[in-house]
Amino acid sequence: MEVIETVEILLVEDNVLDAELTMRGLKSGQVTGNVTWLKDGQQAIDYLLRTGAHAGRGPGEPRLILLDLKMPRVDGIEVLRLIKAEERTRRIPVVIMTSSQEESDMVRSYDLGANSYLVKPIAFEALSDIARQAGLYWLGMNRGSPR
Repeated sequence: MEVIETVEILLVEDNVLDAELTMRGLKSGQVTGNVTWLKDGQQAIDYLLRTGAHAGRGPGEPRLILLDLKMPRVDGIEVLRLIKAEERTRRIPVVIMTSSQEESDMVRSYDLGANSYLVKPIAFEALSDIARQAGLYWLGMNRGSPR
């Protein structure tokens, strides 16, 4: 399998185990990238807007955002709303990776511009596989929007 170019990936996930399994899946799929892992929605907003702890972040945006919905401080729906409202981030693919099977969460996510909605499986290794497949699709097979 061909190695995909090194890219910036933003992982917004409050569960340590889920984050580790997601990063393992990306690595096993040879989705080589600099993964920035943030543990809540407020950190994600600060990162994307270059405020707070991320005020000095350099130029460029992630090529893929993996976003949990159920998080402390600011939930994923609000983060998604911000991503799709900002001119420089609205075209970044956002993959919702959540334990929520609620139809209302899925509908709201798609209404706000989510590119994909994946329900996290209960089996740990299955989560790694889903992350691997999502990374391969969005960064390897999908043809991204021109910037």
